[in-house]
Amino acid sequence: MKNNKIEAKAIIFDLDGTIVDSKEAYVEAARVAFSAFAKVAVDLRTVMEIPRRFEQDLPLIDLIGGINEKDFRSKYLKAYCEATRTKTKPFPEIEITLQTLSKKRKLALATRRRVPKTEILNQLKELHLAGYFLTVVTGIDTANPKPSPEALIQCSKTLNVQPHECVAVGDSVIDVRAGKNAGAKTVAVLSGIFSFKELERENPDLILESVTKLPDFLK
Repeated sequence: MKNNKIEAKAIIFDLDGTIVDSKEAYVEAARVAFSAFAKVAVDLRTVMEIPRRFEQDLPLIDLIGGINEKDFRSKYLKAYCEATRTKTKPFPEIEITLQTLSKKRKLALATRRRVPKTEILNQLKELHLAGYFLTVVTGIDTANPKPSPEALIQCSKTLNVQPHECVAVGDSVIDVRAGKNAGAKTVAVLSGIFSFKELERENPDLILESVTKLPDFLK
């Protein structure tokens, strides 16, 4: 991990685990998905491992006790999208941090959630965060999700900056890979479900405790 400050004209944020705390939504999605197959959701470690596997497109078969994986994925994703409407909340001091950052840089948001952009914008409005983002790209706005760079490149075009003039901020290995694939600078945050060691292996430009620390590391 490098310690130099980052220079950027724009910042492209991930949503879940970066701007909002989604752990309760992960728990609810697992509960609903398992109950659909007459099973009880297992221990918390397994519940949190499921979204980690989803992020990386890894198999779930060893976690779901004989349930058809395609059927489970479908139930889980639907339940997760529904749970995010009521079970996510902004991390502490996120609003004031975005306010600070938006004064000097263009801000965008790119999420893998496969929902219409209007749904994300409505949630951001409820959380008093919508006004800070000049554009939002969701999982249905591009042909390929992160780690493809498509979402980040789309954001940079809308913001009228080059990808290398952006910094991609996220809590997962997929966010770092997407940023690197786009040619952007990368900042990983420890507020999500991936560990320091997992994120460090992706060699981001910075690893921070949370987004609230970001203003101190920008030129």
